[in-house]
Amino acid sequence: MTAPLIDPFMRPISYLRVSVTDRCDFRCVYCMSENMTFLPKKELLTLEELDRLCTAFVDMGVEKLRITGGEPLVRRNIMQFFHGMSRHLESGALKELTLTTNGSQLTRFAKDLYAAGVRRVNVSLDTLDEEKFAKVTRWGRLPAVLRGIDAALEAGLRVKLNAVALKGFNEDELFSITEWCADRGVDLTWIEVMPMGDDIGSEMRLDQYWKLTDLRERLSDQYTVTDLPDSTGGPARYVRLEETGQRIGFITPLSHNFCESCNRVRLTCTGDLFMCLGQEDYADLRAPLRNHPGDDAALEAAIREAITHKPKGHDFDYSRQKADGKMMRHMSHTGG
Repeated sequence: MTAPLIDPFMRPISYLRVSVTDRCDFRCVYCMSENMTFLPKKELLTLEELDRLCTAFVDMGVEKLRITGGEPLVRRNIMQFFHGMSRHLESGALKELTLTTNGSQLTRFAKDLYAAGVRRVNVSLDTLDEEKFAKVTRWGRLPAVLRGIDAALEAGLRVKLNAVALKGFNEDELFSITEWCADRGVDLTWIEVMPMGDDIGSEMRLDQYWKLTDLRERLSDQYTVTDLPDSTGGPARYVRLEETGQRIGFITPLSHNFCESCNRVRLTCTGDLFMCLGQEDYADLRAPLRNHPGDDAALEAAIREAITHKPKGHDFDYSRQKADGKMMRHMSHTGG
């Protein structure tokens, strides 16, 4: 059980992203439909099953666990799961327990998250304009998110903003978002929009696509931009803005394929393990989990077999003026 997970391209798998729910209190336009049909409760893994699965991955060398959704903090009794996972932090087997959130529930949970061993959270926030925020999230309210970020900082959590770069939407906020983050000591990462979701046309994705090399060039008009060798084991490349001292990350699945160093897999709230965000192939871990409740041997075998199918990379591509590699599932299904 302790042998590390190594994929066919000799990449060790040390990072697991876990979606604990497909539900969310927002309906972000690039993530899900406005009128979503959510999964019945019986199809979702219980908190105890999620604990067992994550523990199996930790036993096989996963050192970073990121909790996602939907919105993970709307899952009932979710802090029970976080506190359960904290035992792996205490043992030293798990190096980091963190989550990605829309920020709406942080005023309620920030202190509890810190008490469970969480030290960093990523908040998805694409605009600081209240009217635009309501438009892109459909159901969200910006003041609640800003209060949540303040609560997280007050609780001692490091906060990173994840902003999806959307042409014609937040281009005019590049510098205001940068300055807002600098003033609060909040990290910032920009992400290129990905072609995911069956109700979003390819033309819309192309219209939204703001290449991050162009974004970086605009930053260099106002700041001295220095490349950094920093690596968090993820897809982001980093720069420092010398005038503010802050670090800016760029996640570029379209303009620069980052797959050569991929160390992660994604587990859905139903127990499907996706070896790549940009491929449809997945392995069912719910069956061995439920069919062998007292024996993890079948579960371990299923996980190891799944890792042998991890692809070299994704196929996202806008270069031919169409959204090649488009995934029909919503981003919320695999937790980003």
